[in-house]
Amino acid sequence: MDLMNIISQLTVLSIICLILGLIFMTLEAFHPGFGAFGITGAILLILGVVLTAHSITQAFLMIMIILAILAVIFGLFLRLASKGKLNKSLVLNHSQNRETGYIGTEDLNYLLGKEGITTTVLRPSGTGDFAGVKLDVVSDSEFISPGTKVKIIKVEGRRIVVKAIK
Repeated sequence: MDLMNIISQLTVLSIICLILGLIFMTLEAFHPGFGAFGITGAILLILGVVLTAHSITQAFLMIMIILAILAVIFGLFLRLASKGKLNKSLVLNHSQNRETGYIGTEDLNYLLGKEGITTTVLRPSGTGDFAGVKLDVVSDSEFISPGTKVKIIKVEGRRIVVKAIK
């Protein structure tokens, strides 16, 4: 009974608000940005409910229908995302690998064998300068005073182990 009352009370303005609201919410799902589409869609959907519903029950029923429609759209979005059929601007297709010159922050093996000078006391951790680049380093269990020449002997993730050069 309530659903028929809602359908009979739909006006052109409320239909436009509801349809545009759903379109904007769909655009926000498939082309995320600053939220302009989503906020505009939410406002239009609320406006459509306010213009159509004349009771709390009707408003609640309309909100449930809108949420069901949005759930179907979100399900479609997830299905397309899992199959890799989304817009190219949403999904990154290029990868960065060592062969193309990319070095990640955790891959510091290229520093092995480099020589530098300690800028702070290493007891056992401190800072060293390697060709103008300051790095947090750890001595290999010995006290090293500032200004001492050191060599990188081991890299374990972000941990750089140095040894004094005699």
